[in-house]
Amino acid sequence: MATATAAGSTVGFKPAPMALLPPIPLYRRLLRTHRKRLPREMRLLGDEYVKSEFRAHRDVENPVHIIGFLTEWQMYAQKLEGDNWLEEKLDRGKIDKMSGMYRQDYRL
Repeated sequence: MATATAAGSTVGFKPAPMALLPPIPLYRRLLRTHRKRLPREMRLLGDEYVKSEFRAHRDVENPVHIIGFLTEWQMYAQKLEGDNWLEEKLDRGKIDKMSGMYRQDYRL
């Protein structure tokens, strides 16, 4: 006798995770997106921040930390490539995770 299966159901369905870009292509994508989408002043600050964060995380060996780092930067790039980021503010948790100098600049 046939029984119902979850194959046709959408309960518990999770979208497929996005494929993470390797660090160097992601780094290039971020700088390219800044060049195309940001005004000059924002681009200068953004490029400096991206460069310093990738430099600071160059020698990280913890895979969980690496995946989290790349995921956040990839989501940032995708957000910039869309148009809904213009009036958006960062949430408090992300501001607290920023390096000291950049956190101070963002709050100004």
